[in-house]
Amino acid sequence: MTDIHAAEAAVARAAKAAGVEIRELADVAGFAEVRRLYDGIWGPDPRNPLVTTKLLRALSKSGGYVAGAYDGGELVGACVGFSGAPAGAELHSHIAGVCAAALGRRVGYALKLHQRAWVLARGGSAVEWTFDPLVARNAYFNVVKLAATAVEYLPDFYGEMDDEINAGDATDRLLIRWELRDPRVATACEGRHRAGDARAERAGGAVVGLGRTADGAPAPGTLDGDTVLVAVPPDIAALRSAAPDLARRWRTALREALVPLLAGGARVTGFDRAGWYIVGRNAG
Repeated sequence: MTDIHAAEAAVARAAKAAGVEIRELADVAGFAEVRRLYDGIWGPDPRNPLVTTKLLRALSKSGGYVAGAYDGGELVGACVGFSGAPAGAELHSHIAGVCAAALGRRVGYALKLHQRAWVLARGGSAVEWTFDPLVARNAYFNVVKLAATAVEYLPDFYGEMDDEINAGDATDRLLIRWELRDPRVATACEGRHRAGDARAERAGGAVVGLGRTADGAPAPGTLDGDTVLVAVPPDIAALRSAAPDLARRWRTALREALVPLLAGGARVTGFDRAGWYIVGRNAG
C-alpha cells in the first residue's frame, strides 16, 4: 500500500471512530460555518475575527487547505492551512479547533490525519504549525499522538490577542514540524502511540531543566544534560483563572528553559502525560 493509500485508509478509520465525516470545503456557506465555529470556540472581539469568510474563500481558491468535520449536518471541527516554504512542498497549518460538544471524541485527530493525506496527495512532505507550549493536552496530542517534533520556541509570536483564551497572556508558541513520511509518524497515524516516560528518562540520566514545587510553582533546574525534562502545569487554563500571577510565572520559566535548549539545536521528541517535555540534544 502506498503512503497516500495508507494515509487515506487511516483517515477513514479515524473519522469513523470519531463519528464524523471529514470534507474539504470549497463554498462560501461552508466557510461561513468555519468562521462561526471558531468564534464559538475562541470568543474573539467581533471587530477582530480569527478568520473571515472572504479570507477562507481566497485561501481555498489559491490552493490552501480548508476542511471540516461534520457530525450529520453539523460542523463540529475545522482546520485551515496555507502553503509554506518551499511552495508546494510544505503546508503551514494555521488554525484548528473542535467545538466543546465534540471534545473527547478524537475529532481533532481525524482532522489532522485528513490534512496529512491531503498534503501527501499533492506531493508535499511536511506540515508545520504552532501551539501554546503551556497547554499540556495539546503537547501530548502533537508530540505523542501525531509524533511531530517541536523545533523552535517563538516568544510572544502573535503579540497581544483579545480573544477569551489568549487575552492577558503573552502568546509564546512552539513550532511543530510533522514529517509526513517519517516511519514514526506513519505508526502514530495507525493509532500506535508511544508516550514519553519521564521517570524512565530520569533513571537513564536525564536532568530536570524545569520542575514543580510542592505547591505547583515552577522550579528551575539545570539545562546541562543530553536529555532534559521540562515541566508544565497540568491545567494552565484553570491556573489562569485561579492564579493568573502564577500562570505568568510559568510562562516565563518555560520560556527560559526551552528557548536556549531549542536555539542550541535540541528538539522536543517526547511528552509524558504527567506534564513533562522530553528534550534531546542529539535528536537531530
